[in-house]
This record gives sequence, structure tokens and C-alpha cells, in this order.
Amino acid sequence: MNFVGEHILSVSQFDRADVDRVFQIADKMEPYANRQKITRVLQGAILSNMFFEASTRTRVSFGSAFNLLGGDVRETTGVSQSAIAKGESLRDFAKVMSGYSDVIAMRHSVAGSVAEFASASRSPVINGGDGENEHPSQALLDLYTIAKELASRDKTIDELRIAVVGDLKYGRAVHSLLKLLAVFDSVSVNLVSPPGLQTPPEIVELLQNQGHIVSTFERLEEGISAVDILYVTRTQEERFSSQEEADRYRGLFRVNEAIYTQHCEPNTVIMHPLPRDSRAAAQELSEDLDNNPNLAIFRQTDNGILIRMALFALVLDVTDRIEEHSSPVTWNTRIRTRDP
Repeated sequence: MNFVGEHILSVSQFDRADVDRVFQIADKMEPYANRQKITRVLQGAILSNMFFEASTRTRVSFGSAFNLLGGDVRETTGVSQSAIAKGESLRDFAKVMSGYSDVIAMRHSVAGSVAEFASASRSPVINGGDGENEHPSQALLDLYTIAKELASRDKTIDELRIAVVGDLKYGRAVHSLLKLLAVFDSVSVNLVSPPGLQTPPEIVELLQNQGHIVSTFERLEEGISAVDILYVTRTQEERFSSQEEADRYRGLFRVNEAIYTQHCEPNTVIMHPLPRDSRAAAQELSEDLDNNPNLAIFRQTDNGILIRMALFALVLDVTDRIEEHSSPVTWNTRIRTRDP
């Protein structure tokens, strides 16, 4: 993939070299994300952050990443706050908004809607999640986190053993991650879900056709043993036809310290795309794991800044000019990094 000026709509656009390229640029972003340096390489550029479905982490992460590169951010949140509520088509909306923007990050509740928008956009569009379909930047940050966590254990993504637990039917982060894993070698995937929330068969077939081992489980304890990564996701209740239907699945699989200690290997990394559902009826990832050093969920969110900075730099073709636009930090960053 050339990246420059391209839309980022699906992980299907990426081969292994593309993934490596994103990770290389993400590594270079650490001094800026960690507030050790400032860069203004995107000064004057405008990101339109258009999120027509609920979002906190992804929306703020995209905006923060763009700000850290020196750019400005304009926000549109919720369909009711946009001209779409007046009946404007996505294509008309795209033609207008892309004229105001140098790059657009977009989330929408309907699968395929971001691609439809991008087809009429005059500026690059990055998919921030479209219904139950895909979430490419989340998959990239998840895979980047996996790579970094495994590196500390002298392992790589090749020959990875991973268990993916929860709502695998509607979880777009899971869909994108599994598709992206397919470009690596000899991956073993345990798919752990209740009946009715299994992984779409085309994703299973993709992995199998690439020579990966895919096993399915309905019991949590059987599926999470002998893995390097335990990736847990919540029930995507917003995708169900009724709250009553969603409630039937909430809390079926709960990973807590006792289950982890009994059934997982000692160095198994715990991941979750967040938000985790901490309500009493859910608890798919218990807070009693918060002091476990293998819990990587907040390292994941930090890595999201690096990946999204890298995507902006690649799409807007500034990867070779970041350092020349850098300067020292002008405030006391120790205030930010102090432990609570």
C-alpha cells in the first residue's frame, strides 16, 4: 500500500509489509506521544473527527494523535447534530466535509457506511468503526500491543497462540484483528463464544485458508489455557434487536483473577479493546485483575495514540519531516506522569 492520500477502510488493504511499516513509524512517535518532544509537522492541517456512534477512546485518541502532530481538530458527534438528520446523503455530506478537511476520521453504526462516504470524499478517510463490520485502527493498535508484549517475552507474532473471548459475532475489533492476524505465520486461534455469537464463518475460513489453526469453544476454561494472549471483549449490546436479547448473553463469560490463575499460563497477556462492562451483571474482565502485571489494557490505549499518529503521518506524507519540525517540551511533564 502506498498510504499517501489513501483511505484506510479495512485491514484487508494491509499485507505484512504494510503492517511492519505502520509499526516502524509508530515506534518513531514515542518521544512525541510521551511528551519528550513536540512536533508541528501538521501545523495548519485539519482533521474532521466525525463520530455518528458513541465513542470516547477512539474519538479522543484520533484527536489527540492529530494534535500531537501539530494539527487542528474539528468534531462532529451524533447524527442529530449533523445535516444527515435533515436527510442529506452520505455522499453529499462527504463532498462538503472533505472540502473543509485534510483528513477525516469517521465512525458510523451501519456496516459499509464509511466506505460509501469515502467514495465521494476529496480527502483521505480513516474508518473509526462501521457497525459490526471493521475497526482497522483498533486492530493495528491491538496487534502492535501484541508485538510489544511478546517481544518482552522473546516471542513474535509468528506462532502466536491467542484466545479471543466473548461476542465474536458483532465485535468489529475482533473481526479486524483476526483478519490482520492472517498475514502472519503459524498462528493458533481459540475462538471462545456462546452459541449465537460465533465468529462469522468467512473470517474463520480466511484464517484456515492461510494455514492457521482455528479451534472453537463454548466453555471459557477450555479455551483460555495454553495461550500467549487472552483477548476478551464485551457483549455488543448496541447491535442486538432488543435489550432483552442482549441481556441473555451478558456475564456468560467472566475472567477474574481466580479463573486466570487456575487456567492460564503465568505470563499470558490479558487484553481488551475497551470499554469493559464493569456492571455487576457483566464483569467480562474483572477489576480484581487490575494489579496483575500481565493486564495490558491500558498499554493498549496508550499504543492507540502511536498507531493513529503513524497513520496520519503516512497518509499525509510527513514521515520524513517530523524531526525537522520538532522542539523541546515547554511544560513540566512530570506533573502528567506522576502516579495517582
